[in-house]
Amino acid sequence: MSAPLFVVASRIFDGERFLTDTALLVEGGKVKAHLPAAERPAGCRLLILDDATVVPGFVDLQVNGGGGVLFNNAATLDGIRTICETHARFGTTSLMVTLITDTANVRENAIEAAAEAAARGLPGYLGLHFEGPHLSLARKGTHDPALVRPMTSDDLAALVACGSRIGHAMTTVAPENVTPSQVSALVDAGFNVSLGHTDCRAADVPAYVAAGASLITHLFNAMSQLGNREPGLVGAALSEGALHCGLIADGFHVDPVTMGVALRAKRGPGRIFLVTDAMSSIGSDETGFELNGRQVYRRDGRLTLADGTLAGADIDMLSSVRLAHRMLDLPLEEALRMASAYPAEAIGAPSKGRLMPDCDADFLVLSPELDLRSTWIGGERVFDATAQAGANR
Repeated sequence: MSAPLFVVASRIFDGERFLTDTALLVEGGKVKAHLPAAERPAGCRLLILDDATVVPGFVDLQVNGGGGVLFNNAATLDGIRTICETHARFGTTSLMVTLITDTANVRENAIEAAAEAAARGLPGYLGLHFEGPHLSLARKGTHDPALVRPMTSDDLAALVACGSRIGHAMTTVAPENVTPSQVSALVDAGFNVSLGHTDCRAADVPAYVAAGASLITHLFNAMSQLGNREPGLVGAALSEGALHCGLIADGFHVDPVTMGVALRAKRGPGRIFLVTDAMSSIGSDETGFELNGRQVYRRDGRLTLADGTLAGADIDMLSSVRLAHRMLDLPLEEALRMASAYPAEAIGAPSKGRLMPDCDADFLVLSPELDLRSTWIGGERVFDATAQAGANR
C-alpha cells in the first residue's frame, strides 16, 4: 500500500463548503482527515496544487457509452472499462453504465459484465442502470418500439437475481408496463427504481412512490408534461419530496429557463441532480453510431435519429457543471453538488460525492477557469491533463 497522500490546494470543496488553508489527508483510498495546510504528518506524499481547486469527483447515474463504445453494442468488461476510463477524462469518478432497451440476451451479457466489474472493483464503475425495456410506447423516445414491453415474471426474476451482484442497481420503468408490486420486489432486491419514459398521470405516481420508487429519469424528457389540468409526471416529480430527479443540462434536452423553473419549484428532500445520458461519442471523433439497428447522427452537439428524435446526449459532466453554473447562474457550489453529492444521495452511496472523513478519495483538480487538470479515484491519479496534452503533441 502506498504512503498516505497530503493534498494542498488553493481551496477544497468538501461537498458542502469551500475550505481554505486546509489540506486533505488521504489514506487507504479514503479521506482520512482535513488538516491545516502547515501540519503535514511525517511519511506522507505531498501534492501541492497552488492555484487549483479540489472538488469531489462527479457521480453520473446515466452513462450509455464513451470512447467510441456504446454499452448496448459492447456489453463486456472491456466495454465498461473503456467507458469508465473515458469519462474519468471529463471528471466522472463514479458512473452507472446504462443499458438502453434491448433483447434478453444482451441484458444477460450486461449483467455478467457488470458483475465482473463490481467483483474486480473496476475504477469508476458504480453500478448498472437498466433503462427499459418496460417503458411506455407513447413516450419511448429513441428506444426501439419492437422491444418495449410489459415486465413479466421472468423479467422480474432476472433482475431480482442480479441485484446483489452488480454494485448499485437501478432501473427505469413506466407505470404503464410495471406494477407497484413489481416495484416493491425490485426495491427489496436492492434496486433503485426510477420512473421515466411514461405518459402516466400525476395521480398514478403516489402508488409507485409508496412501493419504493425514488427517482425520475431525465426530468421533462420522454414523460407526461406539466399542464394546467393534468400535472403529469413532471408535476408529480416536482411536488413529491421523496423523488430525486435527473436532469440533462446540455441546452438541447431542456431549455435553460425551464431548468431554472424546475430548480426553484422542486420540493425536498429529493433533489434535482445532473446526468449526462452520454453516448459513445464522448471522448471520440465519431460522427455517428448504430443503436438497435438504427443510425444515430452526431451534429452540432446533438445526437438524433434520422427523424430528428434526440438519441441520448453528446455532453460530459464537467461541461454540464459549467453550463449549470454559468447559464443558470447557479453558485459553483450548487452546480458541483448537482454533479456529485446529490446523485450519490439519490442512490444511497454515502461514500461518494463528498470529501469528508471516511468518504472515498475520489477528487478532481480544477483550474481557476474550471478546466480539468487531473482526476483521482481512491487516492490514485487516473488522468493527468498535462500528460495527455504532451502525448497528443
